[in-house]
Amino acid sequence: MSERTESTSLIVRLVFAGTVLAVLAAVTTMLSGFGTQSEWWDFRIGFMMLKWGAYSAAVAGVLCLGGGMWASTSGRYRSAVVAAAGLLLSMIVMGIPWSWKHTVSEVPPIHDISTDLVSPPGFVAILPLRRSAPNSATYGGPEIAAQQRDAYPDIISLALDRPTDRVFSQAIGVIDHIGWELVDTSRGDGRIEATDTTFWFGFKDDVVIRIVSSNGGSRVDVRSVSRVGRSDVGSNAERIRAFLAAMGTQE
Repeated sequence: MSERTESTSLIVRLVFAGTVLAVLAAVTTMLSGFGTQSEWWDFRIGFMMLKWGAYSAAVAGVLCLGGGMWASTSGRYRSAVVAAAGLLLSMIVMGIPWSWKHTVSEVPPIHDISTDLVSPPGFVAILPLRRSAPNSATYGGPEIAAQQRDAYPDIISLALDRPTDRVFSQAIGVIDHIGWELVDTSRGDGRIEATDTTFWFGFKDDVVIRIVSSNGGSRVDVRSVSRVGRSDVGSNAERIRAFLAAMGTQE
């Protein structure tokens, strides 16, 4: 075998190995969420798969980068294109957990967010659904409130110049529009309970909304609590923001 032929064979093998590993990493990463949502395994296994998918993608990226550069300098442009595709896939796979990790470092390790930190709205109908949840539905008190104030100073009660009955109906409409699962309503108590399911792992986060009369109008308070996980990666705050923003646009 000539030196050129041997070199070409090594390039092809290197690019092939990197590309196949990138595809396997992508499949592992997708299965980490899909399998958890489908209850094929516990979410902790899903986390582990996501982590190993990222590690595999990192190795694949190195192989594709090295193989692609070698292929380009050797005139093996087809292999270089394949390597570039594998490198791009690897970067996408690594980007998913990196983005979450970056977000986790930017937000406090809490999973219970409320617009009212003194007297948060309480769950009623959802409590049986959380019976086996690792996270309690009991509010954590001043320590959690202090962390929320520092991280999310904009999460506050919403005052509306509308009667409570009208706001109550609008809130139900917003919940339907944004795709939460409505669990229970009580006009007499001004309480609405719903559940939102996260996109990737299918985690259940519960929401309770309280609507009361205030200064001739209404005051809306919202509390969102994750069933699992110490940190919610900022999802509960974003959920409350989205709901309040939608309520603010109602007429």
